[in-house]
Amino acid sequence: MKTEIRKLLFVTKFEELWFDALQSLLDQRKLPLSHVVFLNVIEREKVALHRGAGYQKEEEIKLREKANIRFIDWAEHLFEQGLECGVYIVVGSLVQHVVDTARKEDVDLIVIGRQKKGKLELFYSSSDIIEIIRRVEVPVLVYKYMNQDIKAVESPLRRPLLATDWSPSSWRAVEYLKNLKDAIEQVNVVHVASEKSLKGSSAMAVQKIRKETRQRLEEICDVFEEAGIDARPHVYVGNPVAEIEKAARDCQSTLIVVGTSGKSAWTERWIGSVPKDLAEKSVFPTLLVPPEKK
Repeated sequence: MKTEIRKLLFVTKFEELWFDALQSLLDQRKLPLSHVVFLNVIEREKVALHRGAGYQKEEEIKLREKANIRFIDWAEHLFEQGLECGVYIVVGSLVQHVVDTARKEDVDLIVIGRQKKGKLELFYSSSDIIEIIRRVEVPVLVYKYMNQDIKAVESPLRRPLLATDWSPSSWRAVEYLKNLKDAIEQVNVVHVASEKSLKGSSAMAVQKIRKETRQRLEEICDVFEEAGIDARPHVYVGNPVAEIEKAARDCQSTLIVVGTSGKSAWTERWIGSVPKDLAEKSVFPTLLVPPEKK
C-alpha cells in the first residue's frame, strides 16, 4: 500500500459531494497531491425517464453533458492551483467502475460521498463501500459533511481519531497516517475494550487490563511522536461503534480512521463489522484502510 497521497480518485454524483470537500483535502497544499481524477457513474435506472421505460439515450447524453460542465468548472480551479486533472463519465455499475478506474489510474486514495437523509441513510450503500474496499489496495475515505448547513468544511485530516484493535490493518493505518504528518495537527488513538472482557473481573484485574491496554496504545503513540505527530492514547469500554463515535466527539476529531478485515460484502452485511457500521452510521468522515492483499 502506498502511503503518500499524490493522486486521488474523487467519486461524485454532485448532489452529495461538492467541490469544497475536495478543496478541504488539499489543506493548503500540505499534501504532495498533484493529480485528481473525477469519476461520475450514471446508474442505468437514471437514464429511464419513467418506471417501465427502456434505456433512454437522450437522457444519458443530457446527464453526461451536465456532469461535463461541472467537471470543467472544477478542473479550472485545480489548474489554477497547479494540479493535473482527469475525468471519467460512465454508465453502469458504481463498484466496478470505481475499482477499474482506481486500478487504471493507480490512485493513492479513493474519496466517495454519502447523503444524509432520514436516519443517516447512505447515498452509496454500505455494501458497495465494503465491496470497493475489498477489491482495491488503497484506502477509501467516506466523506460526510459534519454540518449540512455549512459548505465551508475543515480538512478531515487535521485531527484524525485512529480506532485500533491491534490488527495488521490497524498497523497499516498507523503507517498511512505517519506519511500525512504535514497535514495532521494531532492524532488520538483509541481502543474500545469489551464489557464482557471486564465482567466478573476483580477491581485489581480490571485495572491491570486498563494499564496493559494503555501501554499498548502508548506504544502506537510513540510511533507517531517519532514521526513528529502529537498523539494521545484513550481507553473506552462498551459497544465499539458507539464508543468510537463518543471518543471522536470528546477529542473534537475531524476524521475516524479504522482498518478493515477484507471480509466479503455478504459477510459484512449479515455478520456486521465496526468499519461497515462506522461508514454507515457515524456522522464523522471515515477513512477505511484495507488489509494487505495476499
